[in-house]
Amino acid sequence: MVGDNKTCSSDFTLIGLFTHGATSGFLFSIICVVFFMAMIVNGVMIFLIHIDPYLHTPMYFLLSHLSFIDMMYISTIVPKMLVNYLVGKGTISFVACTAQHFLYMGFVGAEFFLLGLMAYDRYVAICNPLRYPVLMSHRVCWMILASSWFGGALDSFLLTPITMSLPFCSSRKINHFFCEAPTMLRLACGDKAAYEMVMYVCCVMMLLIPFSVIIASYARILITVHQMKSAEGKKKAFATCSSHIMVVTLFYGAALYTYMVPQSYHTPIKDKVFSAFYTILTPLLNPLIYSLRNTDVTGAFKRVLARCQGVRGVTREGF
Repeated sequence: MVGDNKTCSSDFTLIGLFTHGATSGFLFSIICVVFFMAMIVNGVMIFLIHIDPYLHTPMYFLLSHLSFIDMMYISTIVPKMLVNYLVGKGTISFVACTAQHFLYMGFVGAEFFLLGLMAYDRYVAICNPLRYPVLMSHRVCWMILASSWFGGALDSFLLTPITMSLPFCSSRKINHFFCEAPTMLRLACGDKAAYEMVMYVCCVMMLLIPFSVIIASYARILITVHQMKSAEGKKKAFATCSSHIMVVTLFYGAALYTYMVPQSYHTPIKDKVFSAFYTILTPLLNPLIYSLRNTDVTGAFKRVLARCQGVRGVTREGF
């Protein structure tokens, strides 16, 4: 019995995003649709980039890995949240909370770095097109990918042990829909100075540096586009840049609020809304903004459909 009580006391309770009020069922349905759409759209992107030789370029190589990261980190958060709503309780064990924190920090950290380096790819493609094959070679692409994963892994291995080793001596109710670092910090007691210092350093590395690279890259891109003589090329480049900047601002803006705005300005409702933007909505927006709107991807989709119809026609003739 003593062991059972100790086990239970080590569990946390996630309050969740749903309040079981009048609108909770509607919100649950929206989150379900967004989750499955994000998984399907990102899966289609990975499949198209893998199967179509016209998409075997540095930009789409990086986009395929962005889609993979989006699928992974939305899967660490949303399924547990949906199951908790269905069963009517939000209990999560200490081990499960630690695993969720570790995986989430790794995947989202890798995406922060990858988005910054993808902005560099667009800068090279538009501002230095003649040097693009050299500056974005196959080796450079793998280096970009490896550095992104290394940054995410470093973030996980630094923050997760420190976060989960803090003494949680107050309420074990997490007023959130997953085990996010700032929310876990509010439950902890004792000296948090070391943790806050590591958190600050990690946030500068993960958020401010990649975001600065993105701002600098797109500033140079916009200057180059403004100097273009072709009106059609200028219009196309501006449309592409504006959509990219929109999704990047949404993603980094929500994360900057979560991790860098002083805790005195936070409320549970704001935290849930901002976290939902960059953990649930962004994985759906990324493939739509970066890929599915352009002619390369729609052309690849049409070629795959035509190939499938051709195979079906040959199969029917054989019978």
